[in-house]
Amino acid sequence: MTNPLAPPLRFVELPAAAMTALLDKDLAKAGVLTGVELTDYFLADGLMWLWRYRLGQLADDPGGAPWILRTLACGADGGVVGHAGFHGPPDEVGMVEVGYGVLPEFRRRGHARAMLVELLRRAAADPRAITVRASISPGNVASEATIAGFGFAEVGELWDEEDGMETLYERPARPTAPAGPAAARTAP
Repeated sequence: MTNPLAPPLRFVELPAAAMTALLDKDLAKAGVLTGVELTDYFLADGLMWLWRYRLGQLADDPGGAPWILRTLACGADGGVVGHAGFHGPPDEVGMVEVGYGVLPEFRRRGHARAMLVELLRRAAADPRAITVRASISPGNVASEATIAGFGFAEVGELWDEEDGMETLYERPARPTAPAGPAAARTAP
C-alpha cells in the first residue's frame, strides 16, 4: 500500500485547544499548541464549521478523540501541507469515514494519497474498524483519483447538509488476500 513516489509526511495532532484557537482566529496560539506554523487556510469558512463540529463531537464523546482529532500533515520542510483524519470512531457496524484536505498550493503532488495511505493504515490497525468510507462530491475528479487503486467501490449516494450530494465509496479496513490457486489447494 505504500507509494514510493508519495512525498514523506509527518503528522502532528490538532488538539481541541488548537481548534478553539482557530475558531477565535488566533493562528499564533494554534501554532504554539500544535508546534507548527499555520496559514490563513485554516481560518477559511469551509474549515471553521469543521472545527466547531469536531469540538461538538469531542464534547459528546471524549473517547473518540483519537479518531476525531485531525492531524496536520507536514512536508519534508516542516511546513503544513494539509489535514487528515476520520469523521469519527468506528460506528456500530465498524465503519469509519476518511477526511483529508490539501492546501491549494500543495495540490497535485501526491500529498492527499500519502495522507490516505496513513488513514488506511490507522483503520487497519484497529480491530473495531471493519469498513472505510470516502464520500466524494460528484465530479470531484481529484478526490476520485486520490482513492483510485485503494480498493474502494462505489456503494451509493448520500445528501450531506453541508456538502450536498456525495457519492459513497467503501472498502474493507483490512483487505483480504485474493483467493487463488494456493488458497484452493489448502481448502478442505
